[in-house]
Amino acid sequence: MKKDPAPLVARQFLISGRVQGVGYRYFAEREANTLGVRGYVKNLLDGRVEAYAVGDERTLREFKKKLMLGPRSAVVTHVQEAEEPICDSYIRFVIEGW
Repeated sequence: MKKDPAPLVARQFLISGRVQGVGYRYFAEREANTLGVRGYVKNLLDGRVEAYAVGDERTLREFKKKLMLGPRSAVVTHVQEAEEPICDSYIRFVIEGW
C-alpha cells in the first residue's frame, strides 16, 4: 500500500544578524532547492532577510536549521517563524529583489 505524501504547509522566516552582503540569499536558494522546498528569499530594507517556504513539516524543520546556520560569512542571531497561507505560484525556490 502506497503512503500518502505529507501535507504541505507554508512558513515565513525572518532572519536577523549579519545576513546581507554575505551570500545568504544564494545559500538559502541552494539549500531550499536541494530539499525540494519552494518559495522565495529576499533582502529587507531593515537589514533582515525574509524567506517564504512551502514544503512538508519535516522538510521545513530541516530548512529552518539550515537558515539558522547560514553561509560561513554570515552571523545569524535570530530566526523568527510564522505560519503563512500556501501560495501555489511558486514552483521552485527563487531569489526575489527588494
